[in-house]
Amino acid sequence: MLTARDDDFRLVRRHVAELAGWFADQAGWRLTVDAGTARLLKKPAALDDATRPARAPKTKVPFTRRRYVLLCLALAVLERSDSQITLGRLAEGVLTGATDPALAQAGITFGMARREERADLVAVVRLLLSWDVLTRVQGDEDAFVADGGNDVLYDLDRRVSGGLLATSRGASTVTATSFTERLAVLAAEPLPETEDLRLRSLRHAMTRRLLDDPVVYYAELTEAERAYLVSQRVGITRRIAEFTGLVPELRAEGIAMADPDDTLTDVHLPEPGTDGHVTLLIATMIATDGIAPTVRDLTRFVQTQAKVHASHWRKTATAPGAAADLAEQAVTTLEALKLVVRIPDDHGQTRIHPRSALMRFAVAEPTIKKA
Repeated sequence: MLTARDDDFRLVRRHVAELAGWFADQAGWRLTVDAGTARLLKKPAALDDATRPARAPKTKVPFTRRRYVLLCLALAVLERSDSQITLGRLAEGVLTGATDPALAQAGITFGMARREERADLVAVVRLLLSWDVLTRVQGDEDAFVADGGNDVLYDLDRRVSGGLLATSRGASTVTATSFTERLAVLAAEPLPETEDLRLRSLRHAMTRRLLDDPVVYYAELTEAERAYLVSQRVGITRRIAEFTGLVPELRAEGIAMADPDDTLTDVHLPEPGTDGHVTLLIATMIATDGIAPTVRDLTRFVQTQAKVHASHWRKTATAPGAAADLAEQAVTTLEALKLVVRIPDDHGQTRIHPRSALMRFAVAEPTIKKA
């Protein structure tokens, strides 16, 4: 979603015909543009990828199940609200919605008495602020978290809130009960009835994977997807490269679309700062040693590295518990980039196994050849 506040909005409006045509033809995604918003209605490449959670804008902490429920309740309140709303009125509406018996049966409750509960609501509000659904007019959320006072006033942009939902059908029409089934129905597309439609569906699915995922491994695909991608990989990757500037890397295990300008990704490696350095060190260690450590093993590794790099890591890196947090964050980043995978072993421990693409970070002693 882009709004008129975004620098790229005018570029999208200027090239809307070409953009909309390419996304529709190659990925089956719909681009809608009006005077104030541009929304690319993407369909997910895979429904089981949990590496891109919503995050609290201020703390970057991943949303919990409870916060996702509050987000849905807040959007429902905003759908019926005026063009301006206060944080207090939003909280009242969410409290009313939270009394639904179905939520209680699912173990979701919400109140305003505890600081943690108010912090959850504020995290949702700040996410809506980052999406330009809301614009702060007056007030500050921190005081609300502290004692529930000092109300905050917001403007509501209905064009943005109305364009958020990107599903094949309305959620209220889904009768399935389990999360997995409901998600599948929400994202389901018509089954192709002809060979041409089947091939187009495969082209859309593979293009989405190559645009969305850092690496597409053949082993993760269905037999039909794998056969199609292997036979059409040159054409598909060429079209993506021409349109996006991504550079294809075709390997025996799969395909990666590298971003030489580092502008089309939400997760970076290498990345500046302590977190980025830790992630790079862990990636290099796992790839070079060819091992599958536990997070505890990596925590000890980070503790050792913190002493070596104390002069340029942030001071809190040596605080109690910091090494465990840094190790976990590094593994989360490597998972999101599809460079490692967590697999439980026979002893009840979860080990971090390297994937093929991680091997680019392996370091070996140089070999000097005589003339």
